Amino acid sequence: MANTLLIIEDEPLLGDELSRHFKRQGFHVVLASSIQQARHWLLKQRLEPLVVISDMNLPDGNGLDLLEEIGDLREASEWLFLTAYGSVPESVRALQLGAYDFLEKPCDLGRLDLVVASAQRSAQAQRRLREQHSIHNQRYSVDAFLGVSQQAQQIREMLKRLCEIPFSSVIISGETGTGKGLIAKILHHSGPRSAAPFIAVNCAALPHDLLESELFGHEAGAFTGAKKMRRGLFEQADGGTLFLDEIGEMPLDLQSKLLKAIEDQKVRRLGSEVETEIDIQIIAASNQNLTQQVSEGRFRGDLFHRLSLFELKLPSLRERKEDLEQLVPALISEFNLKAPRQVTKIPQQAWQQLQRHDWPGNVRELRNVIERCVLFAGDENLPLQWLQLDTMLSPSHSADDVLIIPLDGSISLDAMERHIIKEALQRCNNSTAAAARMLGVSREKLRYRKQKHAL
Repeated sequence: MANTLLIIEDEPLLGDELSRHFKRQGFHVVLASSIQQARHWLLKQRLEPLVVISDMNLPDGNGLDLLEEIGDLREASEWLFLTAYGSVPESVRALQLGAYDFLEKPCDLGRLDLVVASAQRSAQAQRRLREQHSIHNQRYSVDAFLGVSQQAQQIREMLKRLCEIPFSSVIISGETGTGKGLIAKILHHSGPRSAAPFIAVNCAALPHDLLESELFGHEAGAFTGAKKMRRGLFEQADGGTLFLDEIGEMPLDLQSKLLKAIEDQKVRRLGSEVETEIDIQIIAASNQNLTQQVSEGRFRGDLFHRLSLFELKLPSLRERKEDLEQLVPALISEFNLKAPRQVTKIPQQAWQQLQRHDWPGNVRELRNVIERCVLFAGDENLPLQWLQLDTMLSPSHSADDVLIIPLDGSISLDAMERHIIKEALQRCNNSTAAAARMLGVSREKLRYRKQKHAL
C-alpha cells in the first residue's frame, strides 16, 4: 500500500499504542515485534513502507544492522529510530546508513508526528523521482532508436555496447535532425549513470561570455550582473552526463578551457580561486565535419581526439528510407495521444509521397510533417493534402528545374545549402563547372562550399 507505516517494537504496550495512534491518522500500520518479523515483511513479503519506526535494540538483533542488511530496499522508505539507550556512535552510524532521524525514548507523540509527517513527505518525493527516472529509462531505451535498416541496427548495436561500459566521452555526428539529442539521452538513461543528472547545453545558442559562465559557473561579483554565486553546468552534471550540442560552434579559447576541465576533472568558477572536483561523462554532438574543422584550424585537435574516444555517425533519413515503415506509425501514435486523434490508416498514395521525398531535414522534418497531418486529420486516414511534400510546378518549369526545400524550421540554412549543392552536383554528374553554372556561382566559390560541407 502507498501509505504504509512499519513499526518495529518489542515492547507490546508501546507497539500497540503507536499502532493505534498512526492508524487514526490514516496509515496502514504493520507491527513487527522482532528483527526476524521485520525481515520477513521487508525481504520476503517485499513490503515497501513509506516510513519505518524502529527500536534500536531488539531481543534478536539491532535495528541498524537490519537497515544495513536490506541494502537498496531502504531507498524506498525513510527510517526513524527510537531508543532508550542512545549513544553518539549509534546516532552517527544511523545517519551514515541513511536514517531520517534518531530520537530518544520517551518521545512526545506530538514531536513524533511532526518527524513522521516530514519523513513521509520526503519518501513520497523520492518515490516520485524514482518513477520519473523509471519512465525516462523506458522512454530512452536502446530500442527507442527506430528502424529496420542495416544502419539503424548498427547504431543500436553500438548503443548497447556503449551503455554497458563507463565511457568518459563520445562524439555524435550527423546532419541536422538525424536524432543526435535522442542518442545522447539513450546513452545516459540506459547507461550506468542513469540515476544521476543529464545536463544539456547548445553551444551555438549562447554568446561566448554567457556560455563560459554557463559551463563553469561564477562567483558573486565576478562580472557586471553577477549578483550571486552560480554553479556551472559541469558542477550540476556531477556524477552524470554533460551533453554539449553543436560543439563545433564553440570558440577556440573556450575549447582550451573545456579541454583542461575534462582532463583534470576539475572546474573553477569565474572569479574564484578554488577548483572543484567533478566526475562526469561528456557527450558532444555536431552537424559539422569536425575532422575538417581541425585541419582548417577552426577546432582544437587535442580536444577532438580527447572527445572522440568513441564516435557515432548517424545516417541521414534519405539513406535509410526503409525505416519510414517503423518511424511513421510510431510518430502517428505519439501525436494521436497528444492531439487527441484516431489516425490509424496511411493511404498508399501517402506512402508513395513519403518514400519519394528526399527528407533534407531528416527525422525532425518527418516529425513536423506527421504532426501537421495528425492535427488536421478528420478521420482515421492520414490526410494527403497536409503532407505538402510536393509543390505545383509553373508551366515555365519542369520537375528537373525545381528543388523542394521545407521552410517550416525543420532544416537549417547550412543544411539547405549542402542539400542544394549536392543535388546540383548529382544532376550534373559531379561536374563542378556545370554545377557552378546551374547555381550561378564561380567554380572557386563552389569548390570552397564543397569543402565546407564535405561533398
